[in-house]
Amino acid sequence: MIPFDNLDFDAVMAQSQAACAALSDNDGGLKREVLAHAGNRWSLGIVHILGVAGTLRHAELARRLEGVTQRMLTRSLRQLERDGLIIRHDYGEVPPRVDYTLTPLGKGLLVGMMPLWRWIVDNAPAFRTARDRFDNERNSTFVEPRDGLI
Repeated sequence: MIPFDNLDFDAVMAQSQAACAALSDNDGGLKREVLAHAGNRWSLGIVHILGVAGTLRHAELARRLEGVTQRMLTRSLRQLERDGLIIRHDYGEVPPRVDYTLTPLGKGLLVGMMPLWRWIVDNAPAFRTARDRFDNERNSTFVEPRDGLI
């Protein structure tokens, strides 16, 4: 966990600004695309499962990712492979046998996500309190339209 109480927020923001300024226009787009993995339920799920279980076949990934469609799994796997986060190994057999393995880059994403996940877990009560307060304030001030008029 990052000790935020002793954190020099201005120094962190200066480092963040320097990192952003160092990115070329192409790198900025790459940054957004790669960060999309961090916000994508299926991509993170795939990276996490491969990190925990090691090499797996497509069907096993599908079984472990409850709710994922075949189309979404295939799309997510292709994007992760394109970005170098996983390796796809096709054995060229009939019936087809393909498996997926996390790359060192993918392991780095998983390790990099740990502080964020820890922060979310540590702050879950504060998130719930804020959501409850917002929802209660919102519901108490919301007036139902009458007779189709707003």
